[in-house]
Amino acid sequence: MNKKYLFLALFFVLSVFSTLFAQTKVSGIVVDKSNQPVPFANVVFKGSNMGVMSNEDGRFYIESPATYTVLIVTSVGFSDTEITLDKAVNYNFKVLLKDVEELKEVVIYSGKTSKKNNPALDILRKIWERKRKNGLYQFDQYQMEKYEKVEFDMNTIDSAFMKNKIFKGMEFVFNHIDTSRVTGKTYLPIFINESLMDVYGNNKINKVKEKLKANKNSGFSDNQQILSFIKDLYSNYDIYNNHLTFFDKSFTSPLSKTGIDVYSYVLRDSAFIDKKWCYNILFYPRRKNELTFKGDFWVNDTTFAIKKINMAVTKSANINWVKDIYIEQEFEVQNDSVFLLTRDHMMSDFALNKKDESKGVYGKRTTLYQNHQFNIEKPAAFYRDEVNYIDNEVYNRSEKYWDDNRFENLNKDEKGIYKMLDTLQTVKKFRQLYNLVSILGSGYVQFGHFDYGPIFSTFGYNEVEGIRIRTGGRTYFGPNDTWRLQGYTAYGFDDNKFKYGLSGKWMVDKKNRIIISGGNRRDVEQIGASLTTTNDVLGRSFASSSLVSTGNNGKLTNINLSNLSVEMEPVKNLMFQMGFSYRTLESASDTFKLDYYTDASQTTTRSDVKQSEVNLQLELTPNRKMIGYGVERSTVDSPFSRFYVNYSHGFKGLFDSDFKYDKLQLYYRQPIIIGPLGRTNLTLELGKTFGTIPLGLMSVIPGNQSYSTIENTFNNLNFYEFVADQYSTLQWEHNFGGRVFSRIPFMRKLNWREIIGAKAVYGTISDASRAINASGLVYAAPEDVYWEYSAGIGNIFKVFRIDFTWRGNYLNTPDTQKFSVKGSFGFYF
Repeated sequence: MNKKYLFLALFFVLSVFSTLFAQTKVSGIVVDKSNQPVPFANVVFKGSNMGVMSNEDGRFYIESPATYTVLIVTSVGFSDTEITLDKAVNYNFKVLLKDVEELKEVVIYSGKTSKKNNPALDILRKIWERKRKNGLYQFDQYQMEKYEKVEFDMNTIDSAFMKNKIFKGMEFVFNHIDTSRVTGKTYLPIFINESLMDVYGNNKINKVKEKLKANKNSGFSDNQQILSFIKDLYSNYDIYNNHLTFFDKSFTSPLSKTGIDVYSYVLRDSAFIDKKWCYNILFYPRRKNELTFKGDFWVNDTTFAIKKINMAVTKSANINWVKDIYIEQEFEVQNDSVFLLTRDHMMSDFALNKKDESKGVYGKRTTLYQNHQFNIEKPAAFYRDEVNYIDNEVYNRSEKYWDDNRFENLNKDEKGIYKMLDTLQTVKKFRQLYNLVSILGSGYVQFGHFDYGPIFSTFGYNEVEGIRIRTGGRTYFGPNDTWRLQGYTAYGFDDNKFKYGLSGKWMVDKKNRIIISGGNRRDVEQIGASLTTTNDVLGRSFASSSLVSTGNNGKLTNINLSNLSVEMEPVKNLMFQMGFSYRTLESASDTFKLDYYTDASQTTTRSDVKQSEVNLQLELTPNRKMIGYGVERSTVDSPFSRFYVNYSHGFKGLFDSDFKYDKLQLYYRQPIIIGPLGRTNLTLELGKTFGTIPLGLMSVIPGNQSYSTIENTFNNLNFYEFVADQYSTLQWEHNFGGRVFSRIPFMRKLNWREIIGAKAVYGTISDASRAINASGLVYAAPEDVYWEYSAGIGNIFKVFRIDFTWRGNYLNTPDTQKFSVKGSFGFYF
């Protein structure tokens, strides 16, 4: 399931869902004497360590299970203000702060604090010096127990929402409404997941391994795609790192060495915490719209280790669909000087917009650590990841096991969540809504153990077939199926021909993921839609299926492809494949030919190609995360590099095959996150064919005649404008993530994102391959290095991207596209 649909599907389902009040609750706004909001003011209950910060609009919410009668509000540059609370619950408070009248010897920082003579920065520098000597880093090896709880809740529940007809028959769910201690909003839990695991780390070889001992789900527990989405949302992070990645965005950490350039710091307080003298430092962003936090931390005065940190993403941060992110981390002192992370809590508020009254979904993750042990060495092989191992007992632990092993007991409401969500699964109306979301997300309609689809491929158009309709399906017993059959049939109304494709996969060895696959496809195809291709019999390029395109898209080929292959993954993310394929190629249009000469005198031609081929592939994808254990898995959508190499040998005479050749192809893609400057993607492709080959077997430099942006194609090239039997391409794209536009006042609120890029290709054709060309197509190879460059704007209305591309050379060739505009829709944080 594509991630852009996943989130919208998740949000829709979550929207389908005896309030317990805390003893003291206060919400309101902090203003100055001009009635302007005061952002990042500190709000605490007097006599407690419980505090929050006002947001950029000066608004705050604070609650406590205890009873307090005085609220203290402070902000740099203003006098401290104490507010008497007459009631336990106080909403819409307006707190007026007065300017400081006497500075005397007290140094006050307001706005952008100075980078000179600031004691907070002196402490920050000492944190940098010691960060690799604190916590787990000071040990060669470590191990500990970990408990993690992830919960999703529909928030901002009101009476009008509960009376909606959609909830008829499901009213019982509202008995479990609670109130957030962070935002003060009502919420309804609709998903919960618990995990217990052992964690092992080795700082010498920089390896970490987690062994899952128990896992418990409710809500959408059988949807592996949603679980994958959740894992991607809540990746691990280290607060000491310079940059923290959340939702595919790189945030500058308040402890970063570059933090001085993006944060203001204030030394606010000092006190004993757990018998350790600590400093309290407040931080907030120097500029709006950057990926930063506001909050404060307590740091020890001798080890300069963090004792406690609270931070929230600023509301103006250029991130979509996420209204708030709130993080708490607590560290405990062991052996007098060792500070270890013991509690990590993160809460995100997902919403369609960032208005305070908008309904949304809370995503909460709480992680606890205990029973640390150090310097127990294990062999390097211990840290090797299992390729495809699943222990089903992990998912079937008894209630007694959970009661005995949870780090903290579930409260009454959390225990009720499991019962409520399990009951909800039996409600027919809920199952109907859930099934609708599954269809929209996966593209398949389930009938027992058969999935009909994908429904999004039902219609297409090209000049050969005209209007094209397609129908198909697959077997589906679950996400971990060890075998799968799938197929389709299609019909073109202009060529009046039926097409089809059939394939099957069977995993014969689960441990090493040895999979046998094969199939046959007869269809119309745009050859050369990408340089580095596979023999997937059900694959079909966008170029021959788009509803609208520019120029002529009639250079299509009738293809009859059969293949048989074996693949294996002996080491995690290292895959080998060996396959055999047989295909016939013939032009599908009267205006396009694949003809070639069959004799040296060039008197005899043929229009079809028959080719037997064996291929060997190696694919390496370090740091790729997968979910599922069946023949088909889902990729957790996080950036990872990919290295792919393929060797193919074409036989002559085998099954009446026409050509003998050897082909070598290499593909390398490397994403690079450059902190707050955004993300770069570099892609390199190399290929060479040794031997004489006709047009049908040539490497076609992929053009793009659609109005959409298509990865790994050249936007200003037409189909078959360049061909080659030896080529190299280099593509570069960088997304600044809005960093430039955020510095332009009148564009800041748009939250647009800047994208720039360039692509180049070099290629040649051997004299022997030119000599047999009888197709009528004049061979052109990019021997002078064709290149183009682009500038784009992303995040328009949060879902649209537009790219402007200029052709760098070859400007005088016929039907040249010197400039093009392409667009694409997608879901991006």
